[in-house]
Amino acid sequence: MAFVQKPLVSVVVVNWNRKDLLRACLQSLSRQTFVNFETIVVDNGSGDGSAAMVAAEFPGVRLIENPENRGFCAANNQGIAAAAGRYIALLNNDAEADPRWLEELLRVFELGADIGMAASKILVWEDRQTIDKAGHLIYPDGQNRGRGTGETDRGQYDRIEEASWPDGCAAMYRKDMLEEIGGFEEDFFAYADDAELGLRARIAGWRCWYAPAAVVYHHHGSTLGRFSPDRLILIERNRVWLAAKLFPWRLLLLNPFYFLLRAAAGVYASRRGLGEAAQFTSRRGFPLLVKCFFRANLAALGGLPRMLAKRREVARIRRLSASEVCALLERFRIRLRDLTLKTS
Repeated sequence: MAFVQKPLVSVVVVNWNRKDLLRACLQSLSRQTFVNFETIVVDNGSGDGSAAMVAAEFPGVRLIENPENRGFCAANNQGIAAAAGRYIALLNNDAEADPRWLEELLRVFELGADIGMAASKILVWEDRQTIDKAGHLIYPDGQNRGRGTGETDRGQYDRIEEASWPDGCAAMYRKDMLEEIGGFEEDFFAYADDAELGLRARIAGWRCWYAPAAVVYHHHGSTLGRFSPDRLILIERNRVWLAAKLFPWRLLLLNPFYFLLRAAAGVYASRRGLGEAAQFTSRRGFPLLVKCFFRANLAALGGLPRMLAKRREVARIRRLSASEVCALLERFRIRLRDLTLKTS
């Protein structure tokens, strides 16, 4: 019987109705300098022929077809469960990886046995001198944002260093870590899921390092659209659920205060024509913005008992104390002005 080499890395790509972007994504994987990997595409019931395209043009890719859109989280968990590699890399279907992407992500795992995650430098596809994300930052109400978002890439994030957690657009995880702490939180469906997984991993004692030479180019917000009400509702709902599930009680009780502070800063920025709130209101109107925030927080309250109950699951894997978690969140805290005045 012929020996078949087991892949070291499994790359999971979740797709929903983005055939042309998916093709470019898979082509970028075919140009990787590191070759001992498999690619798994999980198609979420696309109606644009994406699955047929993968089968016809990329016969070496493993294809999982869902009859409906199960969401980013559930689809990633499917891919992770099917993966044979010791490391799991995630790549958005609307992103294209530099040829050295996998090679550079793998390199940072050599820095320590407790490194469970590696973060990429993600640049904007349409303007490759603009940073999309270089790791993650978080605000005390649970809202998270990419580090360096919107900045011109002048080399300010070109140092290998510890990060909070990676962005799910382009990340790598130890499979052993995922088996220990669990996969993506499927109740989230999409958005803030990478922050929830990353913070849960940090609470369990795992660390993340940022690999600046692991570059990816991302079509930002192409799945639902940057100014989609559904996107805004998911983001706002999930930041509450993230805090309810993972934040220490002393910080969770302050969540309404920090939310009101952020909302007030967002209104101020919007009146000056700055930030994402201003961009949303200029395209969709201020009343719709208010409606989205109301619907998001109402949905968050409905799921709050379930998220609070899940704190018991987190307690079973906890290695950091409440004080250590608070210190971690403070270390990777985003400034309010950066969160409200800049666009992602």
